[in-house]
Order: sequence, then structure tokens, then C-alpha cells
Amino acid sequence: MNNNQQQNGKFPRKRKQCLELTWIGKDEKLKLEPRILIEDPEKSYGDSNLRNMLIHGDNLLALKALEQDYAGRVKCIYIDPPYNTGNAFEHYDDGLEHSIWLSLMKSRLEILRNLLTDDGSIWISIDENEGHYLKVMCDEIFNRKNFIIQTTIKRGAATGHKAINPTPVQVCDHMLSYAKNKSKWTYKPVYHERDYDKAYSKFIDNFDDDYKDWNFIPLKEALAKYSLTLKSALNKFPERIIRFAQPSYSGVGKQTRDLIDISKKDSSRIYLLEREGYPNIYLWKGDRVLFYKDKMREVDGELVTAELVTNIWTDMNYQGIAKEGNVTFAKSKKPEAQIRRIFQMSTNPGDLVLDSFLGSGTTIAVAHKMGRKYIGIELGDHANTHCLPRLKAIVDGTDQSGVSKTVKWKGGGGFKFYNLAPSLLQKDKYDNWVIDEKYNANMLSAAMCKHEGFRFAPHEEVYWKHGQSTETDYMFTTTAFITVEQLDKIHEEMNDEESLLICAKSYAPECDCRHTNITVKKIPLMILGKCEFGQDNYDLNIIQATEEITKD
Repeated sequence: MNNNQQQNGKFPRKRKQCLELTWIGKDEKLKLEPRILIEDPEKSYGDSNLRNMLIHGDNLLALKALEQDYAGRVKCIYIDPPYNTGNAFEHYDDGLEHSIWLSLMKSRLEILRNLLTDDGSIWISIDENEGHYLKVMCDEIFNRKNFIIQTTIKRGAATGHKAINPTPVQVCDHMLSYAKNKSKWTYKPVYHERDYDKAYSKFIDNFDDDYKDWNFIPLKEALAKYSLTLKSALNKFPERIIRFAQPSYSGVGKQTRDLIDISKKDSSRIYLLEREGYPNIYLWKGDRVLFYKDKMREVDGELVTAELVTNIWTDMNYQGIAKEGNVTFAKSKKPEAQIRRIFQMSTNPGDLVLDSFLGSGTTIAVAHKMGRKYIGIELGDHANTHCLPRLKAIVDGTDQSGVSKTVKWKGGGGFKFYNLAPSLLQKDKYDNWVIDEKYNANMLSAAMCKHEGFRFAPHEEVYWKHGQSTETDYMFTTTAFITVEQLDKIHEEMNDEESLLICAKSYAPECDCRHTNITVKKIPLMILGKCEFGQDNYDLNIIQATEEITKD
């Protein structure tokens, strides 16, 4: 800073500093075309009134197609994107240059965030190749304060060829989870079954007597005495199976500390501290009596030894999932149990969930069985070869794999199959942009509504009301030539407070500014430059890993 700056009271502006991940191409903004979705009624299946959606098409364009109607409506998103491992997979090439992978993910995550409800959450499977970079990028997109947790999921063991790995064997995936707004997100605790805790080795032989007279015997003795197996004892007498544990003085009140000291000095009886709103404390010889019933929870309809699910999941059986849904998806399939747990933690029946890297269809398969509404997006052919037959079998009730038996799935429901519409504009032989001939009048009108931010809602009686943005703002799309006479007739039918945007292929010059509440624009000129037309795949930078990597 120089003296003149100080004297004039001018100070150089401080640049706002923040932590961020940068890469080549990060700031390049894609001009995505807002496509429409076209239902294929021959592939839609089951109850047609349900709005479950299976979408075939590029997932970035499909997300853009959904953004206008579904922003702020999706409760939970799960995605399992390509891990960028440098290995070629059967159904997709999972080997992108690092910065391209980051750009691919950033553009999708930004739209996914817009789709979430204020109390919604997103769960992303990843491994160590890009996981740390993804975490930093998500901190920026979702805000670091909305980070929920990173979960480690064991998916294999150090066996076979893995055992000779020159470094420690990688046997797990990771899963990052973020809330749209963590202060509004609600976590629903989930328990899972665990092995019996052998520390509980005592039994209250006379539990129905006054607690002061309880008699403690070894559990093995009680099993023999009452001809019980451990399982039957747990089912009948979980409150009588106990252990002793030394209580801590920290975090407890004076009354509890005093009673602990009294119990240590008097071994002739059991002491009880009754607590309102908390479990009672039983003390014997200074030790606390812990009851096995407090370790049991109802899991999948059965009372079992259970513990709270943490951020380390070792109970996901990846070895037995090949036949789930009767579809094979080598190396990329996730267990239905894993998706179920995510939905248990973060959703309720009837909530809308979404997966934009659908793969073999596991996410929407579980959503269907659990009574969640869903949207699944898949670019590859397996939208037809894997996801479609898998969902049909679920509707029919013939798929009893995965979580079917656990959730008592019997069949029912339905879904609609959609294809992403082609680009609205294509170049003709003279290199001019023209409307794609595949677009009929209805498709064109729906597409123009998306481009101009209107909701496509054709009026049953008024032909020029194709779309609506507010209660009084309407849109009309036509391929016919608009004359002044037609314009005046429409104007006569309009109410004073109404406004109308007319999108026409051609119109009389006198139509311009003829009425203050009617705007006439020419298509396709009115939308040229707003977005990128003719681009059907935003994964074009995927490299052929098996060829490129071996050259290095």
C-alpha cells in the first residue's frame, strides 16, 4: 500500500479467500439443452397412475430435463458413479482423465443439489481413487457444514490374487453423504443384528422376587436348570440375563456417585436408583447391573441382539448379490440391503428418491419394494436389458431376491418408461438450424415451454393456452404462419390481466408490438445461442482405458 492510497482513504480490496479444489476446465459452464421426456407406453408397466420413472438417456441431459419440474422435491439421492479406476468395465468405460472426471461430476452434482428437498440428503459411493477429491468438491457444492458422514463398506476379503498385492489389499468402498440443509435433515437410527455378547454370563434366578433379594447364578447353570438353549433364553428371559460393569463417576450426579460408594461398602444387598426419563440403575458391590434386554431390538420383525449401525458397514454381503434381480452387472452391483439401509436412515414411505447412475437398477428396485416413489436414469443399453425386466419382475411379484423377503414384497405398483427426446434443433444440409422432424406439435410445444420456463399444460378449451408460468401468463406454440387477424382475434379472447408469449415459425411483420400484452417470437431464432443443440452425450471424453493405459 502506498502513501497516496492511505491519504486518499483508498485501500486495495481484499480477495475473498476460501478452500477450494481447482482443475482444468472447472469454470467452463455447459449450456445444457432442456430436453423433454417421451414416454414409451409399450415399456411402461403396471399401475399407470403411479409416477415412478425409468429414464433412458444421458444422465446430465435427463437431470436438466427434470430440473424445472422436480427442483426441491427429491428427498433422497443415491448415486454410484464410475470410480475412475482406469479399468474398462463391460457396461461402461470407467477410465477418465482426472480433471474430466471432476468436471463430469461437478455438473451433475450441482443439478442434483437443486433437486433435493430442504430436508433431503445425497449418498455417493466412491473409492480411494477420487474419493478425497470428491469430498473437497462436495464441500464446495453442498457446503462443508452440511456434510453428514463418510461410511466405509467392506465388500471383499484379501483372498485369491488379492493376497499377493504389493500394497495393503483394498477391500472396501466409501460413501459420502451430505444434507441439503443439515439443520433440517432428520437422521433415523437403524439397528442391525450382531453376535451374542459373551460378557453377559450371569442370570437372575429369582427375577420375580424383590430386587433386594435377587440371586445371581452363571448363565450356563441357568440354561441347564431350565432346559433352555441360549436362543430360547434370549426370547423368553432377556431381562434376566445380565452382566456387571464398573460404573463411571464422570457425567453422573452426586446422588449416583454417593450410591455407588455406598454399594461398594455394603455387599449384602442390591441398591436401586430410580430415574425419571432414564433407565433405572441397579448396583451390587459397586458394580452396575446391565440387562441383556437393553441390547435387543426388533430388526426385520424379529427381536434379536442388535447394535446401532455406525459408519463402518461389515455386514453387506457382496458375495451373494450376483443373482439379485436376476441381472448380472459384474464389479459394479451394490447389494439391495445397502440401499435399503440408506432409505431407512433418510426417508419415509412415499418419499421421492432418485438415482442418476442407475446401472443394473438396484436403487429403484429397492425403492419400489419399500414403497418409495422413484426416478432412475441410465444411459446404457442395460436400461432395457437390466433395469426394465428387473422392475417388471418386481411388479409381478416374481422377484423374491434381495430384500424382497425381508420387506415381505408380494408384487404390485408400476412405473413409466421414458426416453430422452432428441435435440430440438438439428442442422440441415445447408448448415442451418431447423426443428428436428421427429418433433410433432405436442412435443414442440412442450419443448418450447421448457426453454422459456413455462409449465406445459394445454388448456382443454382455449387452443392458444399451451403453457403457463403464473396464473395469468400463458404461452402458445405453433408452426403455422401467424397473421394480424389471428393475433387480433386471440387478443379479443384474452382478459385484461393476461399476457401471452407466442412462439411461431413465421409471422406477419405487423404482429410485432401490436398488443402490449402479447409478445411474438420466431423459432428457432429465439432459442439459438441459449444452449448447445445436437449434443446427445456428455460422457464423450471417456477414454478406452485398456488401450490408453497400456501405452504408458
